[in-house]
Amino acid sequence: METPYKTYYAHAPKDIEHFSTDELREDFLVEKIFEPGEIVLNYTHHDRMIFGGVTPTEKELEIVLNKSLGVDYFLERRELGVINIGGPGVITIDGNEEPMKKQDGFYIGKETKDVRFKSDDASNPAKFYVVSTPAHKVYPTVKLAIDNIDPKVMGDAKTLNHRSIYQYVHPNQCESCQLQMGYTILSEGSAWNTMPAHTHERRMETYLYFDMAEDTRVMHFMGEPDATKHLVMSNEQAAISPSWSIHSGVGTSDYTFIWAMCGENITYEDMDHVDMKDLK
Repeated sequence: METPYKTYYAHAPKDIEHFSTDELREDFLVEKIFEPGEIVLNYTHHDRMIFGGVTPTEKELEIVLNKSLGVDYFLERRELGVINIGGPGVITIDGNEEPMKKQDGFYIGKETKDVRFKSDDASNPAKFYVVSTPAHKVYPTVKLAIDNIDPKVMGDAKTLNHRSIYQYVHPNQCESCQLQMGYTILSEGSAWNTMPAHTHERRMETYLYFDMAEDTRVMHFMGEPDATKHLVMSNEQAAISPSWSIHSGVGTSDYTFIWAMCGENITYEDMDHVDMKDLK
């Protein structure tokens, strides 16, 4: 049985000019990523990224996609990034079991036929955040353990954006076709991410916000730099950011987010910066 997914269609900037709050949330916000015992997937036509959550409890779970993608198995023409943000678990890749504690990740290359997910403890399940993009070449599968990643520290407490960036699927750690993926932790007292803002004309991006208290929120800003809009987001929700859109947020408290990008290249610094005076 194929794993179901929700489809999000691509938009041009003019499409959202008169969107209501509900319309904006329907097309760019994923309100539920992790469901105990389930796989929740989303397919966006922005660069054909598939992303979502795998939350095994009593039994192991496997993503099964073939007919809907026109392939014999899920990763026949795709690569996959995985980061666990929940309890300890295990990922089995073509028969090889690998333990995955919180913050551990994996890059899984094209043509990998069998990927399965399970939790060590059903009452404290692993939460595997998965992101898949089309791939043209087989690159080696690599475990990306948090203990082996040195964070890139950016920002300043004075500007409320002191943060540590952990680059997982990135040329510093492994090769990939077009997928990039990482993990940003804001320091206590900091609230802003990615400000001053930028766009990626050659890449789209998704953000998953998490490690948030129940009564906190993130205001995620999107849209063209001179026509910004926002989404009010809570814990473990994700936002889709087209290449023409800024992607920046401010929280009522500190938080963590996973960013994932795909597009024409994998140059992390390939971005178009926006001056603060040009934001509207």
